[in-house]
Amino acid sequence: MGKNITRFVCRDCGQESLKWLGKCPGCGNWNTLLEESVPVRTPSRNVRKTHPIALSDIPKTPLYRFSSGMGELDRVLGGGIVPGSLILLGGDPGIGKSTLLLQVADFIAQKDKKVLYLSGEESAGQIRLRSQRLGIESSLIYFLNDQNIDQLGSYLQELEPDIVVIDSIQTVYSENLSSIPGSVSQLRECTAKITDMAKKSERVFFLVGHVTKDGALAGPKVLEHMVDVVIYFEGEKHFSFRLLRGVKNRFGSTDEIGLLEMSGLGLKEVLDPSRIFLSAKDPTVCGSAVVASFEGSRPLLIEMQALVSSAGPGYARRMASGIDQNRLALIIAVLEKRRGFNLSAYDVYLKVTGGVFLRDPSIDLGIAAAILSSYRERPLPVDMVFLGELGLSGEVRPVPFLDARLKEIEKLGFKRVVIPGGANFRGRNANGLDIIEIKNLDDFIDIVMEG
Repeated sequence: MGKNITRFVCRDCGQESLKWLGKCPGCGNWNTLLEESVPVRTPSRNVRKTHPIALSDIPKTPLYRFSSGMGELDRVLGGGIVPGSLILLGGDPGIGKSTLLLQVADFIAQKDKKVLYLSGEESAGQIRLRSQRLGIESSLIYFLNDQNIDQLGSYLQELEPDIVVIDSIQTVYSENLSSIPGSVSQLRECTAKITDMAKKSERVFFLVGHVTKDGALAGPKVLEHMVDVVIYFEGEKHFSFRLLRGVKNRFGSTDEIGLLEMSGLGLKEVLDPSRIFLSAKDPTVCGSAVVASFEGSRPLLIEMQALVSSAGPGYARRMASGIDQNRLALIIAVLEKRRGFNLSAYDVYLKVTGGVFLRDPSIDLGIAAAILSSYRERPLPVDMVFLGELGLSGEVRPVPFLDARLKEIEKLGFKRVVIPGGANFRGRNANGLDIIEIKNLDDFIDIVMEG
């Protein structure tokens, strides 16, 4: 071990510099470089060489999974927990991360497996109060309040747990570094040691991560690259529903979402998610349309609400909640160009019910329908669902997984659905739905808005 050197590390991207800079050369953010003292390690003389191995010579090992006790979390994980995986769970303060992991720990402990819960933010008494509220009384869940990551190996040898929960990764530290817990160097060093423990022992590690004010995981991006699974725990504190969204998964798809509901007894699974996004619609209300968004491996029927009102002096406002605001501006531009609607003189507000954020392009037609309904003061049929991606030239493009969407639409009692033309559906399909095929925006306005 040599003497310490001083360097400046960006807290957002991990870019290193020998001198302080106002603007990070890596990510371009201002005032993100922090000074850290790092020891210089002398290279070891005992270097062990490794030899490359052919891909065909690597033995095939079946991928084993076990349940976390929550079907929605298993869905986001790709079917269950993989032994030896490192799972990072991020979310806003008070969203329910600790509650979720404590419930997962209770289910795993009921399968006669040991769980080690390392908390750097809460005391043993606080954890005990939460467990009493959730009705958790397991003797196989062990609590640890030691934030020194260098001592974790000895605890693992003594207890031999199957699952380890670290709440949170920003509170643990390594004695090899002089920087404070939560710094870029500490996050990188501690995560590297935890990764080594997970791969060598085939234990599962759950890491709780803080998020910034922008909703991204705090710390450098290298933290997300080092773990196997990254899950965002989203939701509004004023709503009881919580959304699990996978953004990285080395063992499954990253398109899955899971829906949970917070109650006085903890988090519960939502077995029929489509119904929570649909309210009892008044047939006389304008600016409301239902879309079938495909999230992961299942369709969700969600209500879109639009409000078009006369703009005051200055520029017209465009506000969107639940979709990208640029996407709203694009759809408004298409409506103005193709049909000459004077939307530039109106404020347009759009909201996705339920507090979820949608990225599926098939909801474009539903957004346009809600805007036109509010603009023309004409309510849409309450039993109609809209499907289709809107092109810049006004054409309505086909959407994938149409059969699954139609089955969900029929299941919830809707009678009519507007879909892109060329889908080989004529009039009424096998599910009893009245199919309306359109090719472009002109057909949509003539058939739906004028018909």
